[in-house]
Amino acid sequence: MGPFKSSVFILILHLLEGALSNSLIQLNNNGYEGIVIAIDPNVPEDETLIQQIKDMVTQASPYLFEATGKRFYFKNVAILIPETWKTKADYVRPKLETYKNADVLVAESTPPDDDEPYTEHIGKCGDKGERIHLTPNFIAGKKLNEYGPQGRAFVHEWAHLRWGVFDEYNNDEKFYLSNGRIQAVRCSVGITGKTEVKKCQGGSCYSKKCTFNKVTGLYEKGCEFIPYSSQTEKASIMFAQHVGSVVEFCTEQNHNKEAPNMQNTKCSLRSTWEVIRDSEDFKKTTPTTTQPPNPTFSLLQIGQRIVCLVLDKSGSMATGNRLNRLNQAGQLFLLQIIELRSWVGMVTFDSAARVQSELKQINSGSDRDTLTKSLPTAASGGTSICSGLRSAFTVIKKKYPTDGSEIVLLTDGEDNSISGCFNEVKQSGAIIHTVALGPSAARELEELSQMTGGLQTYASDQVQNNGLIDAFGALSSGNGAASQRSIQLESKGSTLQNSQWMNGTVIVDSTVGKDTLFLITWTTQPPQILLWDPSGQKQEGFVVDKNTKMAFLQIPGIAKVGTWKYSLQASSQTLTLTVTSRASNATLPPITVTSKMNKDTGKFPSPMIVYANIRQGASPILRASVTALIESENGKTVTLELLDNGAGADAAKDDGVYSRYFTTYDTNGRYSVKVRALGGVNAVRRRAIPQQSGVMYIPGWIQNDEIQWNPPRPEIEDNVQRKQVCFSRTSSGGSFVASGVPNAPIPDLFPPCQITDLKAEIHGGSLINLTWTAPGDDYDHGTAHKYIIRISTSILDLRDKFNESLQVNTTALIPKEANSEEVFLFKPENITFENGTDLFIAIQAVDKVDLKSEISNIARVSLFIPPQTLPETPSPDEMSAPCPNISINSTIPGIHILKIMWKWIGELQLSIG
Repeated sequence: MGPFKSSVFILILHLLEGALSNSLIQLNNNGYEGIVIAIDPNVPEDETLIQQIKDMVTQASPYLFEATGKRFYFKNVAILIPETWKTKADYVRPKLETYKNADVLVAESTPPDDDEPYTEHIGKCGDKGERIHLTPNFIAGKKLNEYGPQGRAFVHEWAHLRWGVFDEYNNDEKFYLSNGRIQAVRCSVGITGKTEVKKCQGGSCYSKKCTFNKVTGLYEKGCEFIPYSSQTEKASIMFAQHVGSVVEFCTEQNHNKEAPNMQNTKCSLRSTWEVIRDSEDFKKTTPTTTQPPNPTFSLLQIGQRIVCLVLDKSGSMATGNRLNRLNQAGQLFLLQIIELRSWVGMVTFDSAARVQSELKQINSGSDRDTLTKSLPTAASGGTSICSGLRSAFTVIKKKYPTDGSEIVLLTDGEDNSISGCFNEVKQSGAIIHTVALGPSAARELEELSQMTGGLQTYASDQVQNNGLIDAFGALSSGNGAASQRSIQLESKGSTLQNSQWMNGTVIVDSTVGKDTLFLITWTTQPPQILLWDPSGQKQEGFVVDKNTKMAFLQIPGIAKVGTWKYSLQASSQTLTLTVTSRASNATLPPITVTSKMNKDTGKFPSPMIVYANIRQGASPILRASVTALIESENGKTVTLELLDNGAGADAAKDDGVYSRYFTTYDTNGRYSVKVRALGGVNAVRRRAIPQQSGVMYIPGWIQNDEIQWNPPRPEIEDNVQRKQVCFSRTSSGGSFVASGVPNAPIPDLFPPCQITDLKAEIHGGSLINLTWTAPGDDYDHGTAHKYIIRISTSILDLRDKFNESLQVNTTALIPKEANSEEVFLFKPENITFENGTDLFIAIQAVDKVDLKSEISNIARVSLFIPPQTLPETPSPDEMSAPCPNISINSTIPGIHILKIMWKWIGELQLSIG
């Protein structure tokens, strides 16, 4: 790579660094532009829903503006309308807006009646969320009592999506002890209310005072904190935006740092405003005194898919069997991936461009066959990428505007003039998906994908990795129903010698089976191909194309559910097997695997994170076996087991998102990502993501000193409605670009990852039992060298002065391998630990070269000594009392804190404030 290309490469890396998603949102003069709100195709047509979306955002904008100190507001929003809805004059075709890059999805609730707004958030504190989920019922205002005004709730979710903050309540742990007193989990503590429990029997319900658990010192299960409807406290939106007085986020001055909520756990006790203040949005803006205008809206209706293939046929494509591999991948795309009724054209280029096929609509198998005959068969000449793109624009414009069209650009060569058409690309409104083939493909390709919201992929010359077919297999539609999209069940390859066999199985589960295609490729001679369906019947009828060196079999109808077996035999050549299918039933959501990296650029020694999201509709698939295959330009492939354990790179346990750190860089340049997933448990939950980033369900309100209860929050127990599901999937995670990787030997600059799931419990009266997931030597890989555990009675001292806090003796604590469960029992020494004491604990892991992890989340224990029980048989009056009487002269240590509380507990109505 010459000096000019190196400088261009560095520039491109700078432009791409930090990219997390394909969201089109931009901040322009304090106003958010390019917000995409998509209505799911399964939502019945209802024009009033469009107006209700407009009303919600219009109400939210001034609330956001005031809540952020007159800094942010909503400027313009695009509403994506399903293709199945009636066409109207004011509906226009989208440009770059698709369902894949929508910021908000409006879809029917799953399960029914669960209308809780929530945001997918798979990253760390400060990382942007993935997408906001709302239901038509919520937007229509049918859940005002349960979630409050829609505009305020939308701002709550926007803070999750845009700034990566977390909730300040906790549905699983609603109260905690602080200095011997019970506090409700809330922010700020200025929010006042009552604690009561709702009891129902025989069809009638009543309220009663919450009683204490005499073992824990906390309230009984089912106790709720009910806020007064009239408040004066202004914070906080991430706790209770539904309270009329709440118009601000918690700041460092009023943030409740002790509350056991996700904001404190994930953000190291920082307030939401501190996290927002650290965001790029905040740094780019200053407050304004001008009241912002109302948001404007554009109505976009999804139309037929329009795709033009722009394929490199330059001289370098003749090397490494690349042109033939392009033909194999192109045929898979045209025969299987591209959806019916789509329009497809084709352009090839070398030093100049040639139109191989004008736009042709795919209505039958013969249309697909015709297009495959246009694929290039000879390679020669130079590389002019811009000529290919300009020719594609011309092809599309003959029939449709280029807005919202797609271009699939494949090249293996360099082109110094590619930036010359960047402005034309931006103005076209077309989405460009890029496929970089081999180590010398133009380094500017990634910028084309980034500026248009397209998919970027990389395929090496290692044929057995099947990278080129995977890249084309990932190009299913970003719009339309999931039932129409092609799903890859298998992608595998092997180099065989001396009549060896490549044997294996593919699972066809009940959610797929339509249009199932088995595709086999080879490099020299046709192999022996044997395939049996689940009943043991041998399959015949493979169509063999000796010129392209591929064979395929389309299973008629719906493929049989079960395990399909294959055996391929060959000598001295490489074979690949690809299996794709579609949903078996339009009403049954298929199991899907979507994978991605956290960034498009990895800069050594910063680790990358690979994610795989496994779903059936809105339900996560748990306990699947998930691996990622990451291949560098050197041809080295690293295999990672991805985990859904809520530790290391994984943000939340049992949410169906499997994650892992990648640290095994071996060279600069492109890396491809592929994920394989096998079997798991289909878990029906309240929502796709566990309670982590969503609007609080309001249990009730206090009006005129009376509690007005809402219906119980919809719940589905974790241990029901689960069943084992057998399936196999592969998914392309696209590609990323690495920079700053030193020459071998690569130094160890990776510390252990932060421990994020530390928990502490009192054990045996005065012992403390700690549990956590072990980090590794390099983030979540290997084994750490040692642990440093420190304790303090001040939560802020522990966070800010960790190295000065009291250290626990951990001589006997030998770290386990990464992702193992760690358990450690110790007795606090050299610290006063008596009844009513709050003790805070944190851990730091250290590797063999003395690199230290970030300080863990801070766990807490509150020492509570139960009241002394009476040996006598209680009198009838005592038996009817809420709890036993306490002797005023008791000498139990610390009992002075409790004796009055237990004496008056029957009369106590706690007002927390």
